[in-house]
Amino acid sequence: MSMNVGQGAEDDPMCDMNTTPLIDVMLVLLIMLIVTIPVQTHAVKLDMPRPDAAPPPNSQPVVVDLEIDFDGTPIWNGRAVANRATLNRYFETIASQVNQPEIHLRPNRLAKYDAVAVTLADAQRLGVKKIGFVGTNEYME
Repeated sequence: MSMNVGQGAEDDPMCDMNTTPLIDVMLVLLIMLIVTIPVQTHAVKLDMPRPDAAPPPNSQPVVVDLEIDFDGTPIWNGRAVANRATLNRYFETIASQVNQPEIHLRPNRLAKYDAVAVTLADAQRLGVKKIGFVGTNEYME
């Protein structure tokens, strides 16, 4: 920082710009950059297949269609399930298999969130590993 001593009258306005706030802002931005850089370089570990391993067989997986109707009734492969205990038995049967079939969950647009959430929670609790939503492009409107 510099000072002007004895140059001009005392009533003259000072025309020098105060750069201290600019330097303060620059230092804060530099510190924020230094703090956030480790977050940006975070790596995700993936278990990749070994190059010398045999390729997996090209077989189609077994698929179970599970629909949740507008009133919360589960429909297992086109047949309505009577109650939640029966649906849980279906989940237990699937969970006990070595190669679990894929469950394609298709909730109705008018189905309550609670019915879908309870179904997903039951499936997870009973050990079903392969479950996913299908036909959700109607919700993307």
